[in-house]
Amino acid sequence: MFSHIMVGANDFEKSKAFYNAILSTLGAGEPMVHVTDEGIHRAFWNHNGGTFGISEPIDGKPATFANGGTIGFKCDSMEQVQAWHDAGVANGGSTCEDPPGRRDSTMGPMDLAYLRDPDGNKLCGFHRAG
Repeated sequence: MFSHIMVGANDFEKSKAFYNAILSTLGAGEPMVHVTDEGIHRAFWNHNGGTFGISEPIDGKPATFANGGTIGFKCDSMEQVQAWHDAGVANGGSTCEDPPGRRDSTMGPMDLAYLRDPDGNKLCGFHRAG
């Protein structure tokens, strides 16, 4: 359904380091970095058919995050969820919501971890357990 997800970055290098750290725990390699003719920096990680990108805003205004929005990253295990979370915290992210762990719901058991990236975007490391 989705071709890509892109979020804005106010400090490109800080955001690139953050996303490189968390996405490497999922098996993504180094990003493709692109600078537009106007000098706008962008980075794209391609992995398992999906693309995630960061970009300095093209309108010159500060990057902001979506209130109520969450971007989920598929993980293969609770151990990978934890590694994803730990890499994010070690690279400028912050924990939000409950600590990483198992959640039992009407949709079945899930392993989850939530982070805010350096610009405040809400992210989730997600593994469908059981």
